Amino acid sequence: MSAKNLQEVLDQAGNTVELLRNSRLGPYNFPVVPAEFTNFRREVIAWHETAVLYDQTHHMFNLWMSGPDALRLVTDTGVNSTANFPVDSAKQFVPVSPEGGVIGDGILFRLAKEEFVFVGRAPVCNWLTYNAGKGYDVEVRRDNRSPSNTFGKAVTRDVWRFQIQGPRAWDVIEKLNGSKLEQVKFFRMGHLEIAGERVRTLRHGMAGAPGLELWGPYASYEKIREAILEAGREFGLEPVGARAYGISAVESGWIPSALPAIYTSEELRAYRQWLPADGYEANNALAGSFVSDRIEDYYLTPWALGYGGHVKFDHDFVGRSALEAIEPTIQRRKVTLALNAEDVAKVLASSVLDGPQYQFFDLPLTPYGSSQFDEVQDADGNVVGLSLYPGYSPFERKALSLATVDPDVPLGAEVRVIWGEPDVTRKVTVQPHEQVTIRAIVSPAPYAAMARESYKPGWRTAVTASA
Repeated sequence: MSAKNLQEVLDQAGNTVELLRNSRLGPYNFPVVPAEFTNFRREVIAWHETAVLYDQTHHMFNLWMSGPDALRLVTDTGVNSTANFPVDSAKQFVPVSPEGGVIGDGILFRLAKEEFVFVGRAPVCNWLTYNAGKGYDVEVRRDNRSPSNTFGKAVTRDVWRFQIQGPRAWDVIEKLNGSKLEQVKFFRMGHLEIAGERVRTLRHGMAGAPGLELWGPYASYEKIREAILEAGREFGLEPVGARAYGISAVESGWIPSALPAIYTSEELRAYRQWLPADGYEANNALAGSFVSDRIEDYYLTPWALGYGGHVKFDHDFVGRSALEAIEPTIQRRKVTLALNAEDVAKVLASSVLDGPQYQFFDLPLTPYGSSQFDEVQDADGNVVGLSLYPGYSPFERKALSLATVDPDVPLGAEVRVIWGEPDVTRKVTVQPHEQVTIRAIVSPAPYAAMARESYKPGWRTAVTASA
């Protein structure tokens, strides 16, 4: 009998890890936006040296929440404090399960006293939508991401969403505005006039330098985009394509691919029965050298992902008791791993040389599953962390990976990433291969110096969630 919901999928599979490790989900496709406008190397370098236009219109979910209980809904479901959450500001919103594992994250905007919009990936949108139906006086409107394959069909969204970022970003923004413009505080919102249209703005900092996220009605998409490109021409502004976009997360320290920790809690059985049998949570593909029989071993705490500073016990929320029982000082922490160039070259060369074949190291983004988990070992072979999001930075000329490691692993330590899976899974993104060890140096997150020196302490580096 065909499963009717996620819980039935899990019951029929018997082992959740095996189900997800053998997912037939194909490679991630960034929808609608071209892969490259020039080439991904040039586009990545531009956000360090001049300015770029990121098009975030199509790959994220928008969840609009309004009504008397909208604030109570986000307060009850997020680890974040809402005691100081003024209108026209935003927060990095992080919900956890009753067991304390992160479900996902994204940006939560407060548009009015009783109006919010969450922008991010499917797991958090699903979680908020489900909880909104549990006695809250709130109206929810959901605008799903654009399909990965449009096959020439017209695509529309509620809003377009752009970011102007880079060292010359503010020059572009002031030219669009026609005059000097005050730089509002980080994660504060305002307005801007572009080509006769009044658009909303959020002070952002994806590349470390001052920048803005902009959004407005989708009908003005082409008009606004062309105006930004024209204004940015004299400042070297480059439009960023789908290939380069994800490298901003690697450089600036945002891990977009945490496995939603919703598969085991008995309290979430009704939620799993509400989730569809063919949705994100049922098809999420686990990949990498770390293999455990327990799906709980893939759950990540807020501290492991760099969100410990967001956890505030000034309110009741789902998962509070589990987080209160955790000692933060012994939790794994987020770092960047700078992968050894010779070892990476060996993996790349295996595709064209006789001899061992290693799992393909794609460029610029290397994960071959929705949620990547590669073992990080010390010199004695002890597992001391997990490599979660690898890629290649043309600006740094390095292969880097965002990771979470034990608290006693110092910056500067040499560790080893085990690349490739220990057995043959049915994922369509892998071919038969041998495992290989890649040496790495434990480094700060964010890795990019500009981002490390410019971002406000305690904030997650400002990369809006990739869906």
